[in-house]
Amino acid sequence: MITNLAEYTRNYIDISDEEMELFYHYLKMKKFKKKEYVLEEGKVCKARYFIVKGCVRSYYIDEKGVERILDFGIDEWWFTNYNSLINQRPSENFIQTIEDSVILELHQDCFEELSAKLPKIDRLFRIITEKTHIAHINKTKYTRSLSGEHLYKQFVLSNPKFSQRVPQYMIASYLGLSPEFVSKVKAKYR
Repeated sequence: MITNLAEYTRNYIDISDEEMELFYHYLKMKKFKKKEYVLEEGKVCKARYFIVKGCVRSYYIDEKGVERILDFGIDEWWFTNYNSLINQRPSENFIQTIEDSVILELHQDCFEELSAKLPKIDRLFRIITEKTHIAHINKTKYTRSLSGEHLYKQFVLSNPKFSQRVPQYMIASYLGLSPEFVSKVKAKYR
């Protein structure tokens, strides 16, 4: 079940089977039911997470009590709350499963120990962080420059798996659009 982690890792770094075994040694498998919290607001994030199977969302609740989705994660993605993890401060967001999920947890202490033994793991996470940062820059650019209709179309074309597995109202929240607007756009292109 965790062979997809080896495939994923080898897309970014050269790693032997023996080194992957060492990597696996530091991971803890966890199973979550749909709508379970991986991280709750106010708790300090202690790990990085690899989604073996499933889908998650990161969100916060604004001053009006409205959920604002920051990000999604899907099969074969790493995710965490870096602000909480790196600064060891209480999270301002929730990370919640959207569907039943199997997740590998890499605790921060284990990450540090593993990186000392196998420095290429540090390189792997630098690449992941860089790619995540680029994705966030692109999202900001698109939300500021595209019309709502083009923004939704861009999201669906770039992320077809999400549009099939994530509820429409969550996609709308992520894009800063109303669910009603997204429904009209979807109806227009059926």
